[in-house]
Amino acid sequence: MPTAPLPQFPADFRWGVSTSAYQIEGAVGADGRGASIWDTFAHSPGRIADGSTGDVACDHYHRHREDIGLLAGLGVTAYRFSVAWPRVQPTGAGPAHPTGLDFYDRLVDDLLAHEIDPVATLYHWDLPQPLEDAGGWLARDTAARFAAYADLVAARLGDRVTLWITLNEPFVHMSLGYGTGEHAPGRTLLFDAFPAAHHQLLGHGLAVAALRARSGSPIAIANNYSPVRTLGGTDADRTAAAAYEALHNRLFTDPLLGRGYPDGTAGDPSVVRDGDLAVIAAPLDVLGVNYYNPTGVRAPQEGSPLPFELVPLDGYPRTAFDWPVAPDGLHELLGWLHRTYGAALPPVEITESGCAYDDVPDADGRVHDPERVAYLDGHLRAVRAALDDGVDVRGYFVWSLLDNWEWAEGFTKRFGLVHVDYRTQSRTPKSSYAWLRDVIAAARRQSAR
Repeated sequence: MPTAPLPQFPADFRWGVSTSAYQIEGAVGADGRGASIWDTFAHSPGRIADGSTGDVACDHYHRHREDIGLLAGLGVTAYRFSVAWPRVQPTGAGPAHPTGLDFYDRLVDDLLAHEIDPVATLYHWDLPQPLEDAGGWLARDTAARFAAYADLVAARLGDRVTLWITLNEPFVHMSLGYGTGEHAPGRTLLFDAFPAAHHQLLGHGLAVAALRARSGSPIAIANNYSPVRTLGGTDADRTAAAAYEALHNRLFTDPLLGRGYPDGTAGDPSVVRDGDLAVIAAPLDVLGVNYYNPTGVRAPQEGSPLPFELVPLDGYPRTAFDWPVAPDGLHELLGWLHRTYGAALPPVEITESGCAYDDVPDADGRVHDPERVAYLDGHLRAVRAALDDGVDVRGYFVWSLLDNWEWAEGFTKRFGLVHVDYRTQSRTPKSSYAWLRDVIAAARRQSAR
């Protein structure tokens, strides 16, 4: 366990945790909710590691007040959740389904009653299945549908949501959902998945306009970033690393900040129509940064369909996901964003950062997770170092509040500060929860002086 106290953070620094609807809510057939692509994908044999689904997940839909009690006990100042599009529009079109919005209305009010800022993500990968049947994010119409959905949510919640996040990790959704098929909707288009990138970004830009018309709260997008480490010293290795950098880190950032698409990433140029890039570059108030680990890259083997090869990085501890624990990568990434985009870079919030370990209760029912404590300690120090370098970082959200249904890995990976017994739905705060509670309390005491 870390013993040295953390350095001081700014008085207005936002301390939060994050979740997503399909991973925790359950109640997939309740109150008129429609089917999402993840309902379809999870119920397809062989798609999920343990054969599970998100049908029940953490039953947050029925237990949200218990979970808000956990947030209040932790002392966070913000909670990032996602709105399930199929609860609001079961078919992805038409008027809002009032019962679905009622749930988020109650959630937001209960958060505010505990002085916790509601941070709402509009899209965390749960596209209504009828929209996928019509082409999904490969279809331009989905961008317009997303803007109409954003308008419905903002009309109901826009007076109380503190920060809007349009999309979560569009790179991951494009690459794993439409490129390689490991995630819903399970398409395997490789680089022909570019329309799913462009239409997500176009949907973001259209949604920004819809949100601004309904709400005065700031607007963000949450991108997944990974510092690229070149493995090998040849020109081919460096070319491969640059290609991966453009795809993972710049494809969903350059156009947002007015630079258009990086060379070589735009796929079929006919997908990008006149005026699209101006819509995508609508001013952002915050850039959400989701960080988990750096990526090792070298030149591909002959015959590879990809222009790079991803290689495990040595010399780091590993999580249960076999991801390297590299706080230095977060410091490196924040510096890269600061240098690359300069004055165009809006303030940054770390909207996800966390780790999976095989956490089990001991004989007394307690859950000790010193590896997670060390992870959080190191990554918070990396944020402080970036602040000292002049990067405008406004907050840090831990992924995640609860152990949850982890997409294609099912229930096999635990990211939570709170252990969940999926059979009984019993919640048990881990030692990392107590550690973070004390960190937040100390930071708030310092800021009150």
